[in-house]
Order: sequence, then structure tokens, then C-alpha cells
Amino acid sequence: MTATLVWTLWILVALVVIGLYLSWTAGRLDRLHARIDAARAALDAQLLRRASVAQELATSGVLDPASSIVLYEAAHAARQAEEEQREVAESELSQALRAVFEHPQQVEEVRVAPGGDAAASELAEAVRRVPMARRFHNDAVGAARRLREHRKVRWFRLAGHAPFPLAFEMDDEPPAALVERTA
Repeated sequence: MTATLVWTLWILVALVVIGLYLSWTAGRLDRLHARIDAARAALDAQLLRRASVAQELATSGVLDPASSIVLYEAAHAARQAEEEQREVAESELSQALRAVFEHPQQVEEVRVAPGGDAAASELAEAVRRVPMARRFHNDAVGAARRLREHRKVRWFRLAGHAPFPLAFEMDDEPPAALVERTA
């Protein structure tokens, strides 16, 4: 074999290895984007569940009228919010839940009402799941962002036309009086 042929073979092997590595990276990025989509769907489901349960509780007659109005309006706004205002509306629902269930005695008043114990337990479960779903989503977004920041991903446009992933930032702190009783 001549020296030129040996160098040509080495260059071809290097190009194949580089191509395989770039293909693997693109596949990894695609899997991360699919994970973001799945996590976003789960987050949307949990947010919808929380708003629905809050709306049900607000219309059940278990709460006092002022609390019912505050909770119903915040839950309705969260369910009807456009994508641009979704984080704000969900944060406002969290704040309304904390205001309505600020003291343990308010939770107890709901629990002693007919059907109130089941409603309060369901709401506590819903508000507990939202931070977990948001954390899973934001973790997936963070992993995809870190990978997309690498030069090889930018130079070779391995992300394709996928939009840059955005984290979902909201106030998701649950009412302490509501979740501590059922924990």
C-alpha cells in the first residue's frame, strides 16, 4: 500500500467516526426534545387538574362566598389563559390558593362540610403534583439547552428547526395548611 492510500483510509475512518458521533448527538437532542414535549403535556395535565379541582371546590358551596369568588376567578383565568399569559395566570392561582387556605382552621372548615374532605384531599394532591411536573419539565429543558449550547450542535445545526426550549416559570408553592394535613 502506498502512503497516499493509507492516509486516505485514515481520513475516511475519521470522517465516518465524526459522522457517527454527530448522528448520535443529533439523536440524543431529538430524544431530549421528545422528553420536553412529554413533560410539557404532563405539566399541562397537572395544571388543568389543579385548576379544575379548584373551580369545583369554589362552586361546591363549601367555601365562604368571598373565598369562592377569589378561587373561582383565579382558576377560571388559569384555564382560559393564552400561552403567553399562562405562567402569570397559574402563579395567580397559586397565590389565590394560599390566600384561601392560609390557616389550618380554613382547611378544617372545608373538611367538616359535606363532601369537603374528599374535595380538600383531591385539591391537596393536585397542588402537590404541580411542582413535580414543573421540575421534570424544567430539568428536561435545562438538559436540552446545555446540549444545544455546544459548538458542534450550533455549527452543524443538529437541532434542525426545533424551537429553543423554554422553561415554565411560575409560583407553584402549595398552601402549607392544605398539604401538611394530608402529608
